[in-house]
Amino acid sequence: MMHYTASTMDGASELLSGVGSAVRRLREERGLSRRALSEKSGVSERFLADLEGGSGNNSVGRLAEVARALGTSAGTLLREAEGALAEAESGEGPRVALVGLRGAGKSTIGRALAAKLSVPFFELDALVEQAAGLSLAGIFSLHGEAYYRRLAREVLTRFLAETEAFVLATGGGLVLDREAWRLLQRRCRTVWLQAAPDDHWQRVLAQGDERPSAARPHARDELRALLKVREPLYAQAELSVDTSRLGIPGAVRELLQRLQGDRKAAAARRKGLPRQD
Repeated sequence: MMHYTASTMDGASELLSGVGSAVRRLREERGLSRRALSEKSGVSERFLADLEGGSGNNSVGRLAEVARALGTSAGTLLREAEGALAEAESGEGPRVALVGLRGAGKSTIGRALAAKLSVPFFELDALVEQAAGLSLAGIFSLHGEAYYRRLAREVLTRFLAETEAFVLATGGGLVLDREAWRLLQRRCRTVWLQAAPDDHWQRVLAQGDERPSAARPHARDELRALLKVREPLYAQAELSVDTSRLGIPGAVRELLQRLQGDRKAAAARRKGLPRQD
């Protein structure tokens, strides 16, 4: 049973107030009266007035508390539900984007997951290399990181516009580009492949990539620091799996189960059918 303390209720009130302010701002930006939004959304003007006033249904606050207890956020839960519903309603195949630090298993898991879902697998960095006519090392050496980020964003935008179903492995730093990360979140089921720092390191070395140790003696510590900085951004992904705990095959199985289960549940809701577990 969940117990609501004074601080919990204060947090819920602040959340409701924030939601109300956001709704009011967006309504005004779109030039909609409260009546027009009521007709467009199918909810009453009274409800909208309460919502914008910060006194809407406290279920929003309770959802936030449940999400916090699960180690996530209400926004992440809603994005996951909306992503599954939008995918089911579109009738298109899955669009899955994998994020995480180098050594998370994005390429290995991505290929296996794509095969299970019967969709093609792509690596964003390979698409960037193709667009530039250069290797990644060449891009960074000749043009620098800012050029790479800009080109990666352009390639991603074009790819998402032209490709209906896929599993996409992204570069570890994509989440640092706010525009590209938001675009990916809007258009794909985003998945953070988590791993312990030591597992990241061992996987990089097992791939034959000795660049970190050759270039920087303290690269292992740098990787830990890099992961700590990026974790809050990776955590914004819709789904996450712990590859250190599950292993590569286990991570593929869990992802497949969650993606297919969400899709079936969304389709059942759309048709007004009970969920089949």
